Amino acid sequence: MNCIWCDADIIPQVNWGNLFVLEKPKLLCPVCEGKLDKIEGKRCVRCSRRSADKVCSDCQWWEEKEGERIIEFNYSIFSYNEMMKDMIAKWKYRGDYYVGEAFKHSFITAYHEKFAFLKKNAVVVPIPLSTRRLKERAFNQAKMLADFLPVETIEALCRTHGEKQSKKSRMERIYADNPFFIEESINKSVILVDDIYTTGTTLRHAAKLLRDHHCPEIYALTLVRG
Repeated sequence: MNCIWCDADIIPQVNWGNLFVLEKPKLLCPVCEGKLDKIEGKRCVRCSRRSADKVCSDCQWWEEKEGERIIEFNYSIFSYNEMMKDMIAKWKYRGDYYVGEAFKHSFITAYHEKFAFLKKNAVVVPIPLSTRRLKERAFNQAKMLADFLPVETIEALCRTHGEKQSKKSRMERIYADNPFFIEESINKSVILVDDIYTTGTTLRHAAKLLRDHHCPEIYALTLVRG
């Protein structure tokens, strides 16, 4: 099999541990996989930003601004380094659906490690695209990530069309109007799923709407911390 990114041959590593177990082949070669920056060590317990402080200054600001904690915590797996930027661009903006498969194992592992305490008492809600954006891209990357997880997915939110988040400044994102409206109320815990956590505004808009419609607690699982 060849690496989906650089096309190098991927030579399966055989040892006594996997000799009699059929494992799914990796999609990235060790070199490309090594270029992804997994977030390890100290991080903010609220947003996964690399931080020596237990709660980073951004999250302290949000809680002061909102007067409450709208999201219990967000867990992100990777940082937004150059390799990840290139992969996200090809996957999300140039429509290469298969690139997303390279993140499947990491996403499922993170779910089991960080959200197992919820057991089956939670559902996953992917952050939606607007109808127009979905037509442009042909798929919703957040829905793809959500579908990797072994738990019920509910597309409870819809989104109005607006300027791309990537075109907005940090302050424009933070003070933007809520672009979501709700399709279905959920009276159980929710794990919001998205590809990138940047300022946290998108997730907070979604979480606030869910909370206003009787959702008891909200968490978030994101692939990348920007």
